[in-house]
Amino acid sequence: MEIQEFRDSTRVLTSVLAPVERRCLIWLAGRLPRSINSDHLTVLALVAMLAAGASYWLARVTPLGLLLVVISLAVNWFGDSLDGTLARVRRQQRPRYGFYVDHVVDAVGAAALFGGLALSGYMGPLVALVLLVAYLLVCIEVYLATHCLGTFTMSAFKIGPTELRILLAIGNLAVFLHPTTAIFGHTFRLFDIGGVIAAAGLGAALIVAAVRNTRALYRAEPRPV
Repeated sequence: MEIQEFRDSTRVLTSVLAPVERRCLIWLAGRLPRSINSDHLTVLALVAMLAAGASYWLARVTPLGLLLVVISLAVNWFGDSLDGTLARVRRQQRPRYGFYVDHVVDAVGAAALFGGLALSGYMGPLVALVLLVAYLLVCIEVYLATHCLGTFTMSAFKIGPTELRILLAIGNLAVFLHPTTAIFGHTFRLFDIGGVIAAAGLGAALIVAAVRNTRALYRAEPRPV
C-alpha cells in the first residue's frame, strides 16, 4: 500500500500542569535504559488502562479495586505521556506511526475504562455510556482538526489528559470513603454526579472547539461566488 506524504502537526498543550509535566518527562526520558523504547511504553500504557478497567470491575466485589485503579492510572500516565517524549529526546520520531498507534491505544483504553466503570456498581451503565460517547466525540473532533488545520490540541479549558487522570484518581479516593451523597434529600452515587458533570464538560469543549475550527476553516476556504 502506497503511503502518501505526511504533514506533521503542531502540538498545543496549555493545561495547568503542562510546564511542570514537560520538564519531568524530559528528565525521566534522559534516564531510561537504552533497552526501553517508545513501543514498550505504549504497550505499558495500554496494559495499565486495561488493568484500570478490570480494577473497576473488581471494585464490585471489593472497594480495594478503586485503589488499584489509582495505581493503574499512574502507570498509564508514565507510559502514555513518556512514549512520545522519549522518541523526541532520542530523535527517533515516527510521526505517522506514533499518532496512529497512540490514538488507537487511547480509544481501546477508554472503552476498557468506561466499560469497567459501568460494571463497577459505582456508576450507572447509562452514565458510563454517555461519558464514553462524549469522550470519543471529542477525540474525533481533535483528530479531524489535526488533519484539517495541522494543529493537535491536547487540552481544553486548561485541562489535559494528566489533569483528567488526577481528577479521576481523586474521585476514586472520594468514592472509596463515601460512595454516595445526598442532594436535596435524594441519594445519588458520587460517580454518577461526576460522570454527568464530566460529560457536560466534554460536550461544552466539543461545541467550543467545533465552532472555533469551523470558523477558521471557513475563513481559509470561503464559499465560492
